[in-house]
Amino acid sequence: MPIDDLPCYEVFAVRYAWVDKQRGTNFVTCDHYDRSMPMDYFVWLIRNGEKLILVDTGFNEAAAHQRKRNFLRSPIDGLALLGVRPEQVTEVILTHLHYDHAGNIDLLPNARLHVQEKEMQYATGKYMKYHALCHAYTVEDVIDVLKGVYDDRVAFHDGDDTLYPGVELLLIGGHTMGLQAVRVHTRRGWVVLASDASHYYENMDQQSPFPIVFNVGDMLAGYEKLRRAAESTAHIVPGHDPEVMKRYPAWGAQDQGIVALHENPLPASPEKTHTP
Repeated sequence: MPIDDLPCYEVFAVRYAWVDKQRGTNFVTCDHYDRSMPMDYFVWLIRNGEKLILVDTGFNEAAAHQRKRNFLRSPIDGLALLGVRPEQVTEVILTHLHYDHAGNIDLLPNARLHVQEKEMQYATGKYMKYHALCHAYTVEDVIDVLKGVYDDRVAFHDGDDTLYPGVELLLIGGHTMGLQAVRVHTRRGWVVLASDASHYYENMDQQSPFPIVFNVGDMLAGYEKLRRAAESTAHIVPGHDPEVMKRYPAWGAQDQGIVALHENPLPASPEKTHTP
């Protein structure tokens, strides 16, 4: 389809939790400036007048307590601020099946789940005997997706795919075997939701992946793929960076924790510039 004929979508980041971390825990290579570097948790909503697609489903309050995360609200409740009821969500892209991306499936009874075949293979396969790889999964969440397979609610994708005109899935791998990013056509051009292909802007900028990683080489190559897919680096949205909330205009009240990614980024200010 010619790009002029592609539909445009609104894209929102909905913040639902956060945790304080140290810089040294966020990079696979040594970081000598070990100070506070918090992590935010998001789900994303893609919509226009015809389509409504949720990207990832987050975790619940019990998981937040278990993993010592600061829980702001249910991510599903956060959608209500955008006028979206759970039963209206009929399409969900799961970028991967880690606990912070694939919980709350039970709250979305009408949703069809879009997952990479490699991710399901990974989350239910031989590598899950290793704590270093399985600790970011919650067995119950994986089982919920598996139940969805038996109920014919899961659509498997084998590599890059077009979900709808203007919404594309990009197999990245790296962080997990089947991690996928999402490319969305907006009025400001192609925006790429990187999810955990790059947790922070700095992971990609410094070519230093987040330490939870299945294949470092694939993750590094994934940074290149993200850049090729996006209109510019300013169109790439990392999966956990608090900077996202600062760089984009708020949707509704500032304290609602929702920003509009289809809008142009706010003008840069000195306090947003990273200095080690």
